[in-house]
Amino acid sequence: MVVLQIAGYKNSGKTTLATAVVRRLSAGGRLVGTIKHDAHEFEPDVPGTDSWKHREAGAFATAITSPARTAWTVERQTPLEDLLDAMRRHPLDAVIVEGFKDAAYPKVVLLRDEADAELLTLPNIVAAALRRRNDRLEEAVRASKLPLYLTENANLDGMLDFIDAWVSAAIARTS
Repeated sequence: MVVLQIAGYKNSGKTTLATAVVRRLSAGGRLVGTIKHDAHEFEPDVPGTDSWKHREAGAFATAITSPARTAWTVERQTPLEDLLDAMRRHPLDAVIVEGFKDAAYPKVVLLRDEADAELLTLPNIVAAALRRRNDRLEEAVRASKLPLYLTENANLDGMLDFIDAWVSAAIARTS
C-alpha cells in the first residue's frame, strides 16, 4: 500500500487536490483509501440519528454498519500510524493522507504565498504546487529541486498526471 500526503495550510486546496487524486486513481482501477486530519472538533454523525444518540449517551466507541458500509467513531485522537495500520487491513493500492504535514511519508506540498515557503523544509516532499505564479516561491521550489506545478484556475491536470505516475511507480517498487 502506497501512502501519499497532501500537505498545506488552511485553504490551500488540500481537499480539492485530495478528492481529484482519489477520482483519478479510482478511475484508473486503483483501490484508494483516505485519511484526513482535522485541527478542530468535528461531528462525524448527524445529530438525532441512533448512532449519534449512542455517542451522546456516553459510548466511547460506536460502530454502524449496513449492507453497503461500516463506520466507526471512537472518542479519542488516533495517531496516523494507527490509522494506516487499520487501512492496511484492506486491499488498498494507495492511501491519500490529507494533512499530518510533519509525518515522514512522501508528500505534495501546496503553497498559497511566500508565508508558506517554510513547508519546503518538510520531510519527503515529492512535488510542490502553487496556486498562482509567484517568482520567489517558484525560485524556492526550483532551488529545492522539486517538480513544480501551477494550479491556477483549478487546473490540476499536470499535478494529477504526476501523482498518477508517482503512485504507479511506487506500487511497482513495492510489488
